[in-house]
Amino acid sequence: MTTKEKFTVSGSQLVEKVKQLIHEGNIRRVRVLHEGRTVLEIPLSIGAPAAVAVALAAPVLAALGAFAALVTECTIEVEKVEKP
Repeated sequence: MTTKEKFTVSGSQLVEKVKQLIHEGNIRRVRVLHEGRTVLEIPLSIGAPAAVAVALAAPVLAALGAFAALVTECTIEVEKVEKP
């Protein structure tokens, strides 16, 4: 079963919040929205160790940091996998 959560963060907090969510380990997909439009979608494999997921997502996080410098506020939509 999957659930969705949304977080509204400032541009300066965006990269740190995405890293924090990836470290949780039960994330299937992270979607960054700005003014209702999807700017970036990061699919994550289920069960991948958080350190590996962050290492593989490093180029994406760098691009996300550049985007974060341009916006004041955006929304992060997270798709989580609930364990039975």
